[in-house]
Amino acid sequence: MNYRLIISTLGKVLLVLAALLVCPLICGLCYGENVLNFIITVALSLALGFAMTRVKCPRRDIFAREGFVLVGLSWIVMGLIGALPFVLCGDIPSYIDAVFETVSGLTTTGASIVTDIEGLTKGCLFWRSFTHWIGGMGVLVFMMAILPMDNERNMHIMRAEVPGPTVGKLVPRLRDTAKILYIIYTAFTVIETLLLWLGGMSFLDALLHAFGTAGTGGFSTKGAGLTYWDSAYIDAVITVFLILFGANFNLYYLIIIRRWRDALRSEELHWYFVIIALSVLCFSVGTYSLYGAKTLRYAFLMTLDTMSTAGFTVVDYTLWPGYAQFVIVLLMFIGGCAGSTGGGLKLSRVMLLIKSSMADLSQALHPRAVKTVRIEGKRVDNSAIRPLYSYFILYFLILLACGFIVSFDGYDFATSFTASLSCISNVGPGLSMVGPLGGYTIFSTSSKIVMTVTMLIGRLEIYPIIILFSASVWKRNRIN
Repeated sequence: MNYRLIISTLGKVLLVLAALLVCPLICGLCYGENVLNFIITVALSLALGFAMTRVKCPRRDIFAREGFVLVGLSWIVMGLIGALPFVLCGDIPSYIDAVFETVSGLTTTGASIVTDIEGLTKGCLFWRSFTHWIGGMGVLVFMMAILPMDNERNMHIMRAEVPGPTVGKLVPRLRDTAKILYIIYTAFTVIETLLLWLGGMSFLDALLHAFGTAGTGGFSTKGAGLTYWDSAYIDAVITVFLILFGANFNLYYLIIIRRWRDALRSEELHWYFVIIALSVLCFSVGTYSLYGAKTLRYAFLMTLDTMSTAGFTVVDYTLWPGYAQFVIVLLMFIGGCAGSTGGGLKLSRVMLLIKSSMADLSQALHPRAVKTVRIEGKRVDNSAIRPLYSYFILYFLILLACGFIVSFDGYDFATSFTASLSCISNVGPGLSMVGPLGGYTIFSTSSKIVMTVTMLIGRLEIYPIIILFSASVWKRNRIN
């Protein structure tokens, strides 16, 4: 293990964090607030960052285990330091609660312990939503885009941080790939901000809801969520951008370089739209008696809100028929496309699981037949499918373990299970007491700690956090 490299890189993460914290500091100043909480946090991040970057690293190679450890530790450090502004200003007095809220933001989960959102200072309100935008694409991917990190082994960092079963380079240089991703990400955010602003939101509300949409996190500036505006235009804008941010960003690059046909032939994209259409139909049939003319509007928004794992407060879906709530839970499992900012299992994994299961079933019925699994017309080797099953098993074991621990708080099954599912799928709202009108402040400190770790596990797709607890990874004499 290259300890010096890890310490030095974590120092760079803290310096980037200090720079990012200047944004909510400026926001607070614009509203005439006391920003001492941000000044102290920026100073602490700078001091620790400069001290850690002074560590000399004779060997700069990043192998798979360094990549996983760097990503896991970076997100933990961001959560621990990023929670300080909430505590120092008194908006969230409990440090554990503040870490929960910060990690929920960074992992784009959107689960909240804040009961009076309008009571937050503007600086903290900005920081709360800004964490969605930071975490949506990944802080280390952001570092690759702005810092000289051209070592080809840095692909191990991108694989550990970018959601999805596979990660590839859009262009030969990894740093250029990171830049392209962030340019697209930023452009969409700016366009959505302007459209929401034109739709009647204040500029701050528009910007923070764009952050929440971009990261598919769902933090709002109002306790009532999107229902506060009750605007068909605003709902339509957010629905469209949830579709965009829930899709694979590689497709946008193909469109930019005029490879439209390749983008439109994406099998995952076809599945994405089919699931959206079926879910909208299901929700429309089940809720027409509740919403009448607004049914289609809410059905579309709720489908994308859940599948993208954004979790904005749209409607009280706990009043919906049981089968419609069941579909919501299924969408929470599936999540967005690989290479998107959405959470969940990822649609590409679900596709592979279904296809490989069908192939296994066909093989059992016809032992002499040779069955292959194909995605995008290309054969998928068994060596790529085996890790998929391991991921699913770990995913459900962690979900059950989290649900079991949380259940000791004494709440009903729907509350405990969907709270755990929301955390590992990075959705936010669940059912029953953690539904759209509920929150996570009801849980004990121990449950909040467990759910905080589960959110990190879900966002980083299990391995970077699990590996941190593996003793063999930390041995110096381990062969790379």
